[in-house]
Amino acid sequence: MTVSNDSLALLQQPRYAGLAALSDEVVMSFLADGNYDALAVIFDRYQRLVIRVAMQILRDPAEAEDALQTVFIGILETAKKFDAARGTLRVWILQNAYHQALNRRRYLSLRGLYDIPPGDAADFVSLGSPTGMPAFESERLIQQALTQLSSRQRETVELAFYDGLTMQEIAERTGQSYANIRHHYYRGLEKLRLVLGTVKSGPRPSASGGEETAYAQS
Repeated sequence: MTVSNDSLALLQQPRYAGLAALSDEVVMSFLADGNYDALAVIFDRYQRLVIRVAMQILRDPAEAEDALQTVFIGILETAKKFDAARGTLRVWILQNAYHQALNRRRYLSLRGLYDIPPGDAADFVSLGSPTGMPAFESERLIQQALTQLSSRQRETVELAFYDGLTMQEIAERTGQSYANIRHHYYRGLEKLRLVLGTVKSGPRPSASGGEETAYAQS
């Protein structure tokens, strides 16, 4: 029996167990070549982070699950566009998760289902490209702006946006008090906005307890 080149290529693709040991960039290259086990690996690595971002913005499990599916369908459809030289997969996914959740929230808000704007999550997205993923150029600018923050501010902001942690969780991870984390976060976010020249500094929201979310005051 003669095996076509395309079929041979598929037979040579690694399965989930082999892909799980590889870097994001290599896994994405296999996904771009049509290896769907690669999508399962990416999903297992980042689904918890995406669902957490979506929940913080949408506050509804069903809506967050829908956003999760949309994000990973987008990854599958745009895998060939991913360029590791221009940004990390983690940020690529996070930016899309923010945009998907915020767009859905705006849609629901028009129908009276939300009375409070999504707050800091929207502000952070507005620092970058409004068009969603890929937004490698905006990531580069944000990374440059982060270097202007103090070490404490940068650590706090990165843990909030890139790891999806609440302020209480950041305090526990870093061994600092909740009050200090809140101070570092809002000072850092204000400076980040000013450095990028996109948003004027404004008043800080009031504290709402240890489970206050660092990037979505809603």
